[in-house]
Amino acid sequence: MCGIVGILGNKPVAGDLVDALRRLEYRGYDSAGIATVENGTLDRRRAEGKLRNLEQRLLKEPLLGRVGIGHTRWATHGRPTETNAHPHMSARVSVVHNGIIENFAELKKMLAAKGHKFETDTDTEVVVHLIADEMLAGSAPVPATKTALEHLRGAFALAIIFAGEDDLMIGARQGSPLAIGHGEGQMYLGSDAIALAPFTSEITYLEEGDWAVLTRRGATVYDRAGQVVERPRVKSVASSLLVDKGNHRHFMAKEIHEQPEVISHTLANYIDFGMGRVTLPDLGVDPASVNRISISACGTAYYAGLVGRYWLERYARIPVEIDIASEFRYREPPLAEGGLAVFISQSGETADTLATLRYCKAQGQSIVSVVNVRTSTIARESNAILPTLAGPEIGVASTKALTCQLSVLACLTIGLGRARGVLSEAKERELVRALGEVPRHIATILRSEVRYEKLAHTLAKAQDVLYLGRGVSYPIALEGALKLKEISYIHAEGYAAGELKHGPIALIDEKVPVVVVAPEDDLFDKTVSNMQEVAARGGQIVLVSNVDAERAGCALEAHLPVPTAHPFTNPLLYAVPVQLLAYHTAVFMGTDVDQPRNLAKSVTVE
Repeated sequence: MCGIVGILGNKPVAGDLVDALRRLEYRGYDSAGIATVENGTLDRRRAEGKLRNLEQRLLKEPLLGRVGIGHTRWATHGRPTETNAHPHMSARVSVVHNGIIENFAELKKMLAAKGHKFETDTDTEVVVHLIADEMLAGSAPVPATKTALEHLRGAFALAIIFAGEDDLMIGARQGSPLAIGHGEGQMYLGSDAIALAPFTSEITYLEEGDWAVLTRRGATVYDRAGQVVERPRVKSVASSLLVDKGNHRHFMAKEIHEQPEVISHTLANYIDFGMGRVTLPDLGVDPASVNRISISACGTAYYAGLVGRYWLERYARIPVEIDIASEFRYREPPLAEGGLAVFISQSGETADTLATLRYCKAQGQSIVSVVNVRTSTIARESNAILPTLAGPEIGVASTKALTCQLSVLACLTIGLGRARGVLSEAKERELVRALGEVPRHIATILRSEVRYEKLAHTLAKAQDVLYLGRGVSYPIALEGALKLKEISYIHAEGYAAGELKHGPIALIDEKVPVVVVAPEDDLFDKTVSNMQEVAARGGQIVLVSNVDAERAGCALEAHLPVPTAHPFTNPLLYAVPVQLLAYHTAVFMGTDVDQPRNLAKSVTVE
């Protein structure tokens, strides 16, 4: 979840390192630091907190080296202090690290017995001492690093520089993503292509177990066995120009408002609107023969998968098993060979999702990934990719990535339903036409944003908020609660409305807002009954619905209207009000909307 960058440049690199870290700050912001080699000596600057603190430090104490590494941290081992901030270093080695060294305790014990002194609480520091130990025994930097890597267990991406080496950097990747950037007389390392976008569009992605030796002339890549291997150069589609707030106060606001456009792009990738047809890529199996699907994801992507289960079972008549990736892989469920497994991830690097993918692959499943990054590890290890076209999403709380994932899952549902003969041509055209109206409906919701600003004043006073939904609205209730928790720090929980009487109703009193996601569908009347139960106990009801407020049959704290649409597309529409509600509540409370505490965008550790 941390962000790392390295530059072998032909001028002082500190400024470029900080600029690259700024594009990676969505990965972590507990602390930041850079180290360079200057006149043969390693030197570093670190600062606790946001990247701006490091920038202020560098203004007072500049670094002038032409080779350097940088890091923005999301803490896993050790508190987020300057002492624990990366880069970690000795007199001869400096390291930045994304991931977790699982066997750090035993390595630390072994190194301490040899006289090594540790200064931090982090797992990363053992990497510094492992390499330094090999160099003290007479090894040069490259063989010393190779030997050290053989001792490490866990998930990691590393960038390493050395005192006395002005033309050398080493990168290594095991479980966490790492890319090499190719320049003219300059070379780069980065956690992802966005970090490197201003410097180069020529990217080489390291594969599992790879490590690379970089000089200004190029890179030599070795596999886990130490053999030189060729990894392809690809053209990166990342653009630094895309990663700004525009006229919006926060990235999250910008990304919420981008949804009509990015949903249109995503749908157009799968739908011929003129013909009213969905076209899917080769899934690795005959779509007509698919008789069971396994879905796995984490966080918001998991809630997209829950919606996908409702759709696939109802419209394509395929049984679906879904679980959170971290649970799926440890359950070790039996899977019939030849099945279809779908994995959903914005980054395509989510550690638990990737591990579950590999489990399913070993069980003979055809792997389909719904990802926003086509060059990601999950995408590269899949039989088929169903890309979302959301563009870079910088806000930690996912918004446009979710609705683009839902758009893809809707198209997958229609495509499978037609292939299996359970959806008629007329029904396919009907559903395609409904999807085509989604961007317009979301634009209508966004024009009523002032309602959410006013309601935020009420929600900001609450200590607990409940979200209710039935059927396909239940995952949206879960997502609404997650969004509010993530960025406002108000405790919120989502429940299936039918479960209200089985426990959650005990929480309701006049201080508890209850957000009810209730489109007018065949379950609406049952949801109204639940609202009346809440009203009888004094709960503050916020109704998110296309029906008139009077239809609720009880007093409302607020009514957030949603355009009337085809029931199939309701999850796409109703995701937006719960995003806006969380966003404006957090803004009113003054929290850090784009970079909420303790969270990072890309979860690349377990």
